[in-house]
Amino acid sequence: MRGPSKSLPKYRKHRATGKAIVTLCGKDHYLGVHGTKASKQEYDRLIGEWLANERKLPIQVESVAFSIVELCSEYWRFCLKYYRKNGKPTDEQAGVKAAIRYLKTNYAKTNVKDFGPLSLEAVRELMIESGNSRRYINQNIGRIRRMFRWGVSKELVPVEVYQALQSVAGLKKGKSSARETAPVMPVEKAVIDATLKHANKMTADMIQFQLLTGCRPGEVCSIRPAEIDRTEKVWRYTPSEHKMEHKGRHRVILIGPQAQSVLLPYLLRSENETCFHRRDRKPLNRAGYSKRINSACDKAFPAPPHIKSDPEKLKAWRKQHRWAPNRLRHSRATEIRSKFGLEAAQSVLGHSQADVTQIYAERDIEKAARIMAEVG
Repeated sequence: MRGPSKSLPKYRKHRATGKAIVTLCGKDHYLGVHGTKASKQEYDRLIGEWLANERKLPIQVESVAFSIVELCSEYWRFCLKYYRKNGKPTDEQAGVKAAIRYLKTNYAKTNVKDFGPLSLEAVRELMIESGNSRRYINQNIGRIRRMFRWGVSKELVPVEVYQALQSVAGLKKGKSSARETAPVMPVEKAVIDATLKHANKMTADMIQFQLLTGCRPGEVCSIRPAEIDRTEKVWRYTPSEHKMEHKGRHRVILIGPQAQSVLLPYLLRSENETCFHRRDRKPLNRAGYSKRINSACDKAFPAPPHIKSDPEKLKAWRKQHRWAPNRLRHSRATEIRSKFGLEAAQSVLGHSQADVTQIYAERDIEKAARIMAEVG
């Protein structure tokens, strides 16, 4: 299938009028007297806008009834290209899709010019009624506002519409009927030990490695030999991609002696192959890692026989007796904070509060290295 032509529509002379003309998307645009500097500048302006809008004519929202569903469609095409990392969709794509779904429920045919703060509050109320958490709702309202801001940049939305939507403040804790989420708590050592007994060798080692280093689930899944500097007593793992990469933040995970002994057998890989992978040697992602932990939890904490026949009770039991791998990071933070203080925990885990300047960041890394030499 042929891609779009790279050639530009020609600057031409309209014989009947003597004016310059260019045809964009089947529509003729008159530019002024042919050959003049003014007509060529007008040609450059139109072509520039046409290219910036992906070879489409900008929609004049003041004269055309441009609906919410059309805005969502245009923005979604943008998101499919923008929210990608290393050729794969990021989690933000799913977030945008969910926010758009709520927006379109009652406002699909509404003109973008008629969507105001009260409309946005109505969408938010729908999210509350659906049982979503306050934090999730605020995130989705932010996504909707970002879509309107993008629409302003593409001349699809009048700027005053986006400015008005900014007046809708986020939901505050205790000030709405939105559900509050429970804080992410550390996993108790006894629970981890029980889970390890029922996990396979690789999953158990991933749990141990994550607990010792305090890294994120995605970072233990994606670790490769090429990303590990083993020249010092405490190894340094620099992920090629990480959660805060898009904000330009540097990420170093320190691997102490105990974590090194766990990881060492898995370094017998090619430099760019993930240390932990599935049987078919494909990388194990976060969802697969979490699923393996859930399976081990189900074996370690089996549901009573009378619950197994009741789907709702079984679901509640599993929710109470399963734990997510991101809680291991909190377990590590709690331990280090109790022994060495809050600043040390921030340094080891790479929290943004410890990353003030490059000088302080280096100081924190050295401090964290000393800590991990003892406890990692």
